[in-house]
Amino acid sequence: MTTTELDGGSERGPLPPRALIVTLLGLYVREFGGWISVSALIRLMAAAGVDEQAVRSSLSRLKRRGIVEAERRDGVAGYALSEYARQVLEVGDRRIFARPGQHSHDWVVVVFSVPESERQKRHALRARLSWLGFGTVSSGVWIAPGHLADDARAVLLGDGLDPYVDLFRAEYLAFGDPADKVAQWWDLASLGQLYTDFLDTFEPARAGWAAQPQVRPGPQAFADYVRALTSWRRLPYLDPGLPTELLPDSWSGTRAAETFFALHQLLAGPAHDYVTAEAGAARRG
Repeated sequence: MTTTELDGGSERGPLPPRALIVTLLGLYVREFGGWISVSALIRLMAAAGVDEQAVRSSLSRLKRRGIVEAERRDGVAGYALSEYARQVLEVGDRRIFARPGQHSHDWVVVVFSVPESERQKRHALRARLSWLGFGTVSSGVWIAPGHLADDARAVLLGDGLDPYVDLFRAEYLAFGDPADKVAQWWDLASLGQLYTDFLDTFEPARAGWAAQPQVRPGPQAFADYVRALTSWRRLPYLDPGLPTELLPDSWSGTRAAETFFALHQLLAGPAHDYVTAEAGAARRG
């Protein structure tokens, strides 16, 4: 689906317009042939509370970053997804919409060494590993649960970073409590707070929609779904998917996932129908 890799958003704070736009692009524009008119984008983002000036400004930023490309079709101004954006969205689909599950207890370990003359590659490696959900054992040794091995291999190869990296599968043998080690390798307190913030924001919406006998297509269903997904899609990239027994007792991630997937089930269909109708209306003028 969508990722902060595309919109450049941070994990905290209000949702910037460009993040909401990237969510819309990832959810619907591939279905529309990878292109959407400017008028349709403006019309849809208005329902999410984003004004026209903010939409145009955000599109300019996304164009400069190589996420979208300006393109006219049948004389209509619009934007197409770049090939880079399509690739990132495909990776994100698997990560963002995967329900949390019980994973094996092996680990994937990345060991890297980058010459000082190429220190920009060192920064790129650390950024990519953080984005994938790896924790830091030491400056050149990063770790994640074993189920992230395939994603790590694909991303490092795709970015041309593989010459600097050795990738291992491992089992922790000694000399400490794995739960204590995990707390050193990841900032679970900050991640847990992000999950709590998500619950505080979207659990009331989930309860409200669940109480309705039927959810119909409309701007509110669309807006709530896009905002929930934009907030949620940051979290699977920060959360490595650790086994339950290694997490704090007060862990809020499980409840946050239940809330997101309940909203997804309630709102995805009505939001899609609303977008299809609005995009068609924009094409007709």
